[in-house]
Amino acid sequence: MKQALTIDFVSDIACPWCAIGLSSLQLALARLGDTIDAEIAVHPFELNPQMGPAGEAIVDYLGKKYGRTPAQIAETQAMIRERGASVGFTFGPRTQVYNTFDAHRLLHWAGIKGKQLPLKMALLQAYHSDGKDPSNHGVLLEAAQSVGLDAAQARDILTSGIYADEVRAEEQNNQEMGIQSVPAIIFNRRFLVTGGQPVEQFVKVIEQVLAET
Repeated sequence: MKQALTIDFVSDIACPWCAIGLSSLQLALARLGDTIDAEIAVHPFELNPQMGPAGEAIVDYLGKKYGRTPAQIAETQAMIRERGASVGFTFGPRTQVYNTFDAHRLLHWAGIKGKQLPLKMALLQAYHSDGKDPSNHGVLLEAAQSVGLDAAQARDILTSGIYADEVRAEEQNNQEMGIQSVPAIIFNRRFLVTGGQPVEQFVKVIEQVLAET
């Protein structure tokens, strides 16, 4: 008999460790195979909610936010590319950081349509692998279509501002729960794991969660 497992994955499309973490988590679930019945729901978190429509150069953004030099940023990006490759996620050149609020609105709708996880992966790949702008409605529509979502409905959502209140309410709830960095992964509403963990660590955590529930 399969054991049920709920996974709430709090993340931002702009976060490279979220791409690593989600890829690693899915590999861990695949390794556990038929022993579990897992359901993943993604939840919004904005690393740069005040970011303007033009975005900002990554070197400038990380330099101001974390005090990193261009050399340190290049070193970190090389390490991220290596970690991504180890879990099957390819990082391409990313030179800009963008606002992701509209992408989170689209993801909220995709959850209603049962396409949330595929859209999340498509958006992570569009930005981190292909260097596309996830605030651009054309990019968002392309990602929506690629996972089988209706383009006309997606366009209506993006142009209307619908689901903005729902996304902000979720973000506030995450903050009230004490989530200040992403990815934050909550198993069975009780067990919190943070960061882009290796596959083996996720397997260990999931087995421990199931044993305790």
